[in-house]
Amino acid sequence: MLKEFKQFIARGNVMDLAVGVIIGAAFTSIVKSLVTNLINPLIGIFIGKIDLSNLVLKVGDATFRYGAFINAIINFIIVAFVVFLLIKTVNRVFPQKKVEEAKPSNQEIYLKEILDLLKQK
Repeated sequence: MLKEFKQFIARGNVMDLAVGVIIGAAFTSIVKSLVTNLINPLIGIFIGKIDLSNLVLKVGDATFRYGAFINAIINFIIVAFVVFLLIKTVNRVFPQKKVEEAKPSNQEIYLKEILDLLKQK
């Protein structure tokens, strides 16, 4: 069982996934800082508030922090856009190879002809 686990961990896909998660977490903190320290103050210039995360709506005892939600949306849009650009760049640098369609064997051709004849009846 330990040997199988070592083989599983040594596979490239698992290591690639681990690296991707670590880089993704680091990238998320960079985007969060970008939104909090640069984009929110820019938006704050137009709406009069510097910190969007402090925008709240109180209804009775309930407090709705819609400013924090706006921050999360901005973070998501930036991360999604950068991932889009990254994938587009990777696809341009490493174009996918076209998979050639395999020619059907004689047996497959005969079986298809038989199937077509049976459908005609």
